[in-house]
Amino acid sequence: MTQSVVSWILKAVNVLLALAAVAILAGLYWIVWRPLPQRSGSVAVPVAAPVTVSFDTLGVPHIRASNQEDALIAQGYVTAQDRLWQMDSLRRFAAGNLSEIIGQATVDVDRESRSLRLRRIAEQGYVRLPAEDRAALAAYALGVNQFIDTHRNNLPVEFTLLGYQPRPWSAIDSLLVCLYMFRDLTNSWKNDLIKRSMLAGGDAAKVNFLFESRSGNEPLPGSNAWAIAGSRTASGKPILSSDMHLEYSIPGIWYMTHLQAPGLDVSGVSLPGVPGVIVGHNRRIAWGITNLQFDVQDLYAEKIDEAGRYVFHGKVEQARQEREIIQVKGGKAVETATWITRHGPLIVAEGTERLTLRWAAAEPGNLQFPVVEIDRAQDWKQFTTALSRWAGPGSNFIYADVDGNIGYHAAGYLPKRHGFAGDLPLDGASGDFEWDGYIPFDQLPSAFNPADGMVASSNQNPFPADYPYPVNGNFAPPYRALRVRKLLSAKSGWHAPDMLAVQTDIYSAFSKFLATQVVSAYESRRDTNPALEPSVRLLREWDGRMDKAQAAPFLISLVFLHVRSSVAESASPGKGQLYELAMGPAVVEKLLRERPEGWFRDYDSTLLRALVDAVDEAKRIQGDNVSRWTYGAYLRIEIDHPVLHPAMLRIPIVGKALDFFEIGPVGMSGSSTTVKQTSRIMAPSMRMDADLGDWDQSQLNIQIGQSGQPLSRHYKDQWDDYYNGRSYPMQFKNVQAKDTLELRPGK
Repeated sequence: MTQSVVSWILKAVNVLLALAAVAILAGLYWIVWRPLPQRSGSVAVPVAAPVTVSFDTLGVPHIRASNQEDALIAQGYVTAQDRLWQMDSLRRFAAGNLSEIIGQATVDVDRESRSLRLRRIAEQGYVRLPAEDRAALAAYALGVNQFIDTHRNNLPVEFTLLGYQPRPWSAIDSLLVCLYMFRDLTNSWKNDLIKRSMLAGGDAAKVNFLFESRSGNEPLPGSNAWAIAGSRTASGKPILSSDMHLEYSIPGIWYMTHLQAPGLDVSGVSLPGVPGVIVGHNRRIAWGITNLQFDVQDLYAEKIDEAGRYVFHGKVEQARQEREIIQVKGGKAVETATWITRHGPLIVAEGTERLTLRWAAAEPGNLQFPVVEIDRAQDWKQFTTALSRWAGPGSNFIYADVDGNIGYHAAGYLPKRHGFAGDLPLDGASGDFEWDGYIPFDQLPSAFNPADGMVASSNQNPFPADYPYPVNGNFAPPYRALRVRKLLSAKSGWHAPDMLAVQTDIYSAFSKFLATQVVSAYESRRDTNPALEPSVRLLREWDGRMDKAQAAPFLISLVFLHVRSSVAESASPGKGQLYELAMGPAVVEKLLRERPEGWFRDYDSTLLRALVDAVDEAKRIQGDNVSRWTYGAYLRIEIDHPVLHPAMLRIPIVGKALDFFEIGPVGMSGSSTTVKQTSRIMAPSMRMDADLGDWDQSQLNIQIGQSGQPLSRHYKDQWDDYYNGRSYPMQFKNVQAKDTLELRPGK
């Protein structure tokens, strides 16, 4: 081929690449371009007096209003600017209305949502709320609707791509978003079915051992948050840290907000669609929240016929039938019919089995909204008074105040059970397994100014062994909690930014223990195996850190899966793959430490078989060269935009353009047993470190960015710092405004 021909080909290729680039840019322009929400100047909003919104360099709105109602109106308006489609999708998911905008693909999702009756729960609960709660929800909705009404021709891109307009926002919609979180964090009824399945044909004692709700060495109390007293800090005032672990999403689930009005000055993270701040601080107190994990759901096996007649306590009762219509985009509407018994909706109907679900969230009068009351609390008494109205999801609250106090309190409406734990489907006909109200708030686990100057834990069981009521739940093993306490106790003179090193710690005591057990099992054999030597050396020299750049975390993760499966198979043959409970690592460790008879003929042989299987699997995944294995190539995450991703895939030669709008694929460090709890589906969703000695020394960051608008500079501007363990000053008293928007009275 002559040089001139080669030159011509190269020029042609360059032309084609240029045309492709133009096509990509044109496609992106068509998909995502639209004027971004106004962050400066003046807009008319139905407030009583002018409200100033100062946006800092991260796009955080600092709202200053002359009264609380106007502050919440403004919060609704600016949150809708950045997160309207996320808000709409959350209320649709909760209510079972996704198919109306997506089509047939989400009908089953909507069916389950309708069977849980979240919209009906929200509607019935709203009328029982105190007037102050209803007023807060109404004010927020007023601000959201002002944004919708004034931006009908400039809505977020998702509305354009899916071809619909959002309905007005209501107080019911905010309650639906709250119930979405309640549902997301309380799904224990599915574990009841798994346990029942494993008991069928399994060894009851062994299966019950697998489903223990405590490991025996839980530090109290429980949650992945902590507070340390001034005796441990450089300032002499407490420091409070919180990082809630939730599923990945883009945009992330939290929205940073600062609200200021007479009697209200609170900063932290809010839930899009809900007024107030969920986790944060005001001028006097700071607090963090994570999931309590207590079981607030029970399944009941009912004797119910096709006409809805069922037996309860020797008498026949009539179930109520609720019929609903699911609108389906591009298809026929789907009608659903659900029988509602005294225990709740019929949620499982397979063969002759009929199971209903009783859920604390659905009980009359249980829906509460104390968020703004918490935001206004000034001391431990006011704080716990507000918490006593926290119906759920069951939560661990960590507390600190400027007077030097630290505390912990569990909160939520937790069922009182007598003679049963609720870990299996119950006989609904007998009447012998009914709840006896709820555990009184003052009997829930709590601590105030403990002697060691620390409240710290991570989702493990906070209930003492002699607790007067049966305790069941999908609690976490204690590894993270013990590691946090060890790190916090290792020194004094803490500063708030130092806490990032604790929050991002990736040492796994469990994985290190398991690696030591595997190496010991191998070395106890007289004969070496050249094929296993490199892998054993890897585990022997490993420091226990679940680092994405290392090979050992990859291998030990696979070993654990094989050991856990063997343990579950021993308990219930043929059903080992069903067992994935959070307590699994603690169950495995207890067996390996105590090595009771009846589980395995030889524990070392079981460990070596798991090692062989893990090495074979690792080679299939990442090749034969052990030195080239990395944990990050195994624990890879990709956060796709739910609408932009499929839309852009339809554009020819988009290629790498998707990278601009999405996260990953990228390797992650951490595991379920590290303080930085990480998996393929969830990770820390935010990190806050509040300094009670100087609020402006506090730090806060969310996972991805403030805005859901793809072309906003705040769409994913926090990801790199989040990923690399960095954070930002949490501006409070000294706000450095980059843009200022005035909300003036008007419509």
